[in-house]
Amino acid sequence: MSAKYVLLYESAADVATNASVHFPAHKSWLDRFAADGALLMIGPFADPQADGAMSIFTTREAAEAFARDDPFVVNGVVRSWRVLEWNEALT
Repeated sequence: MSAKYVLLYESAADVATNASVHFPAHKSWLDRFAADGALLMIGPFADPQADGAMSIFTTREAAEAFARDDPFVVNGVVRSWRVLEWNEALT
């Protein structure tokens, strides 16, 4: 098994309005982490307002660094976040 780190976002009440405003900066930020291989997957759940979003990182440090300075977090699109260690079973 190989450990990965799941970053879970809880959306703010006005996510539908504010996400589009801050998406270009968020996309630029996630592209940096994807380019160096730290970010493996990212995206919202089917109902982002109710369920938020998640991403998968190779290290806890990368997940936490991403969340701390993500424009979605900095600008209040995300209400809260947390990182969970996840043991990938299929490789």
